[in-house]
Amino acid sequence: MTNETVDSIDPWDRMRSHTLARIGLRRAGDTLATPEVLALNASHALARDAVRTPLEVAAVHAALAELELGDPVHVTSAAGDRDRYLRRPDLGRIPSGPLELCSSGADLALVVCDGLSATAVTAHAAGLCAALVEAFAPDYSLAPPVIATQARVALGDHIGRTLGARAVLVVIGERPGLSVTDSLGIYLTYAPQPGRADSERNCISNIRPPHGLSYADAATVARDLIDQMFRAGRSGVSIKARASATALPSRPPGISSDNEIS
Repeated sequence: MTNETVDSIDPWDRMRSHTLARIGLRRAGDTLATPEVLALNASHALARDAVRTPLEVAAVHAALAELELGDPVHVTSAAGDRDRYLRRPDLGRIPSGPLELCSSGADLALVVCDGLSATAVTAHAAGLCAALVEAFAPDYSLAPPVIATQARVALGDHIGRTLGARAVLVVIGERPGLSVTDSLGIYLTYAPQPGRADSERNCISNIRPPHGLSYADAATVARDLIDQMFRAGRSGVSIKARASATALPSRPPGISSDNEIS
């Protein structure tokens, strides 16, 4: 092996193959090397696109309709447009007006929100929602899905209460970073109602196969959390995902078929 070949080997290359994080950045004098600067600028542009790109509501509607839970309904937050949504997070947490949703009395409400990455919703929401339906049916009833735009997590509380659901699952695009722009999260809240604190929710994050959590694994964890919530009658910091939750159990003991805790 020549000296030239030895000098061209970067000892960080092997470690970079195992992570999307920026490690061992190459330098040129006192600053980053040109390829590193260009890559950083490109990642920043992708993150901005993920935040700014509007959700393709029609495509998401078609995908959710295939779940055969009922015709999906589209609602919007009081933010109105993207600029206001980004400047006023509080408006993204409330609906734009009275929600025209029929009370279903279902166990679960499924709400798909654009959040801070419509890119993530477009890429992963259909596959994740299909996995969730498989994980919960037939043991839990699901209300017709709702698509929410310019939405923050807490908008799901208004939707879940209006639907009369015992718990709400908010599937939402997570804040993009410089390495990841297409990550989905699920926020689960028992007895949803406006005013719920973040400590009263549970979250499953980084759902983005093949680099993050798979749809099936995320659905398994969601099922485990919901089982615990229905037993305890609450959600939040006292409910913990169990690492051993690797199978989809039947309706847990203590939960009857008429949706009442025995």
